[in-house]
Amino acid sequence: MIDAHAHLWLKQDGVADGLPVYHIGGGLAQFGAVKKQMMPAYMNDGVNSAERFFASMDFAQVAGAVITQEYIDGNQDHYLREVRARYPHRFRVCSLYEEKEPVYDELWMDGIKIPAFRLRDQNLTHHESAFAFASKTGRFISIDLADGDLQTGSLLEMIEQYPDVKIAIGHFGMSNKEGWQAQFRLACNPNVYVESGGITWLYNAEFYPYPSAVRAIRAAADICGMHKLMWGSDYPRTMTAITYRMSWDFVEKTDALTAEEKQMFLHDNAKAFYGFDDLPEMPYVHHMAE
Repeated sequence: MIDAHAHLWLKQDGVADGLPVYHIGGGLAQFGAVKKQMMPAYMNDGVNSAERFFASMDFAQVAGAVITQEYIDGNQDHYLREVRARYPHRFRVCSLYEEKEPVYDELWMDGIKIPAFRLRDQNLTHHESAFAFASKTGRFISIDLADGDLQTGSLLEMIEQYPDVKIAIGHFGMSNKEGWQAQFRLACNPNVYVESGGITWLYNAEFYPYPSAVRAIRAAADICGMHKLMWGSDYPRTMTAITYRMSWDFVEKTDALTAEEKQMFLHDNAKAFYGFDDLPEMPYVHHMAE
């Protein structure tokens, strides 16, 4: 399997609504004005490293992962450059789009992450530099949009202007919000896909095995096709509620998707989109509760 949406950092040093975000112990973070459990409690030192992630990936039989970014964690470019160099076969990494410095002069990253719903200027045509760079250098764009169709119009303009740029829409198109269909209609364009990072967050109130999330996957496939959908976990945030394995096995266990559709969603689509090759075989490991 390939995880299309995960996060890594050595130190969380971000911003939310103009206020700082930082680890305060036991996986807790000062998240602006409130405290939130942003990591599993066992990450008591605040370190969310590649090696720590490998332990979860190997146990859950996940061979590769795409490391995305978010402003609430702070810019992790320096660390992710090292991660990409050390583990080129198992990771694809994104640099973080900075609204104040939209200039790129290095090619260490596989893609550019735009947390679009947090931008001060949410008109994506005003952030054309990221799309132009991606087009020029063959990088992909990973983007998390505001709810519904608030940004789909301006993103469509960028899709039409740069039809060669691969774009992965995150957070499963905010599929529990009004107007969610608009984000999946964008995936009817040849180079646009949608990944499900955060889907267990969207349907957390229902909890495992997330029947509404499965229905959302089925409904999204009816709009853009299952070949345009990819699984993502949003590790480690969603691991505050579930195990890493639970972030994908609810898809594996459902009867609402065929075996072929599950294979596409959990592996094939991401392998093609992100260009993974030489991924290791991931044997099943028996656990102590069996």
